[in-house]
Amino acid sequence: MNTLAGLVGFVVYLLQLLIWVIIAQAILSWLVAFNVVNTRNRFVAGLLDFLDRFLSPMLRPIRSRLPDFGGIDFSPVILILGIILLQRLMEGLARDLLLT
Repeated sequence: MNTLAGLVGFVVYLLQLLIWVIIAQAILSWLVAFNVVNTRNRFVAGLLDFLDRFLSPMLRPIRSRLPDFGGIDFSPVILILGIILLQRLMEGLARDLLLT
């Protein structure tokens, strides 16, 4: 049972890492929107492309269901809240596995 609890703990850690990637993508997109970061820089362009390709499959279904908020994208916030909910459920599962 401890192996399964350890696996659940690892998945929770990966989900936390995903939250940080979503936050980094949001901040980077703000920096690009306000012309703080130049997208002609190859590193920045590559990083933006990677983050967009990685996160778009997760954000696209949320974006399609949200109403238009006038250019403000709330889909990363909703995705983060969903991930936090999943983390809490998995942590409860791990706690239950450790108690049995």
